[in-house]
Amino acid sequence: MSLLELDGVKVHFPIKKGIFVDRTVGHVYAVDGVSLKVEAGETYGLVGESGCGKTTLGRSVLRLVDITEGSVVLDGTDLAKLPGEEMRRFRRRLQMVFQDPLGSLNPRQNIESILSEGMVAHGIGKDQEERREKIKSILEKVGLPSNALARYPHEFSGGQRQRIGIARALVLEPDVIICDEPVSALDVSVQAQVINLLDELQEELGLTYVVIAHDLAVVRHISDTIGVMYLGSLVEEAQSDALYAEPKHPYTKALMSAVPVPDPEVEDKRERILLTGDLPSPANPPAGCRFHTRCPWAQAERCATERPELRDVGGGHRVACHFADEIAAGTLKRTAGEVVSATREGVDDNPTSDDSATPAVPQQAASPERETTPEQAVAESEAQAEDKPEVAEAAAEGPEPAAEPAEKSDSDGKAEKTEKADGAEADGAEKSDDAEPAPKADDAKPAESAEKAG
Repeated sequence: MSLLELDGVKVHFPIKKGIFVDRTVGHVYAVDGVSLKVEAGETYGLVGESGCGKTTLGRSVLRLVDITEGSVVLDGTDLAKLPGEEMRRFRRRLQMVFQDPLGSLNPRQNIESILSEGMVAHGIGKDQEERREKIKSILEKVGLPSNALARYPHEFSGGQRQRIGIARALVLEPDVIICDEPVSALDVSVQAQVINLLDELQEELGLTYVVIAHDLAVVRHISDTIGVMYLGSLVEEAQSDALYAEPKHPYTKALMSAVPVPDPEVEDKRERILLTGDLPSPANPPAGCRFHTRCPWAQAERCATERPELRDVGGGHRVACHFADEIAAGTLKRTAGEVVSATREGVDDNPTSDDSATPAVPQQAASPERETTPEQAVAESEAQAEDKPEVAEAAAEGPEPAAEPAEKSDSDGKAEKTEKADGAEADGAEKSDDAEPAPKADDAKPAESAEKAG
């Protein structure tokens, strides 16, 4: 018989409305029919996305939240049926390490008071001196000095506060410790220290852990058996190495494909499954399979109407999927979702150029054509020097060189004619042709004076 057994555990929170009289209009199905077994001395890991009910399941084991239906059996005793006082005495064998160490420690109590409070409640130790000596030995096991007894929680770092939370659970000598995100709020280096500490304590004291976490790498490192939860239900359970090597459930496949691989060659060839849609509300879960609204292999004729049972597919590997064998064999086609490269999600390594979005690079090639007409610029400058009114008009109308590129871009034929004329005529002939407008301007002055005289 297993040390801890959960059979069909359900935790439903009522949704109430009303001003003067509260009436129940629905329920939040936080945990809906979870069954699992935890052997003595092993570590059971629970993973799943936020809101799937992992923490609520852990709290229900300690009866911190009321169990709506099902049984929680610890060493042959059903905790769901125990009255309050008996459950309080029995809770010595069940302890919990909370996610937020600072929020779970009383800021007005020093460490000695925090750790000795549970010992006094359960009658551990004859007097305060004996309890103090035991607390010092526990602090030494978790890597804290004995002078920490007189200090307060705010005087410690995050990793040290988490060690204090572990020490508080150890002083009662429990059989099972439920670790709710024990390292999620810590730095990576501190995470490794706390995880190694849990391993050492388990080997030394023979503890049994239920570890709730988001970090799949942490769960794989510390767990013997892993259960995957989705929307209040357990969808897959297997040994740690078997689950990571060959996940059976579509949700687990998508979850494992999101884990990066430190080998660059493997990472470049690996594919990731992208799920469509959002996590449904636990207050209104979908009918049939809870995952069929996001499943890449969902079949309308069965998945949307029949809820799958958690069944053994061999070797203690349990899966809640109607088509787990077909998906593993590759005979069932994908109906939704998307498979992309794990290293370049949504990014094309070889993007195709769009003509409309390409910069106007060919226009820069026209710069040599403007360099072949310096004679025209000299002729224009000479004409402007002799004819002042024309210079004023040109200044009022705008800079003339700015209009030349526009005329050239509008008509490529003019540019070709200019190039031919430059190649065929001599430099002197060009200057004489360009200088013809100057005498005309001088002839126009006597005509204007004659008109004024008349």
